[in-house]
Amino acid sequence: MSCAPTEWQRLLQRALAGHAWAAQGDAQVRIALAGGALTLHWAPGPARQIALLRLPTLHLHFAFDGVPPAERQAFMRHLDLHTHRGGG
Repeated sequence: MSCAPTEWQRLLQRALAGHAWAAQGDAQVRIALAGGALTLHWAPGPARQIALLRLPTLHLHFAFDGVPPAERQAFMRHLDLHTHRGGG
């Protein structure tokens, strides 16, 4: 994902409105979902460079525990809609 950690945290807080969640340090959250939980961890990656433009990257790791496949898909769709930005 092309995003700085501070921007990701802002986007994530908006996306998680209405969900029970708790921060576990600076780069991890645990989100209660139907039947289980999702632990989401992130870490900065190397910047991508296109000519003079440098874009920060972020590596995301999703660990679902006891969450049915349909609920996983619904949450990922919800997260995608809330973190999607303009562009091609």
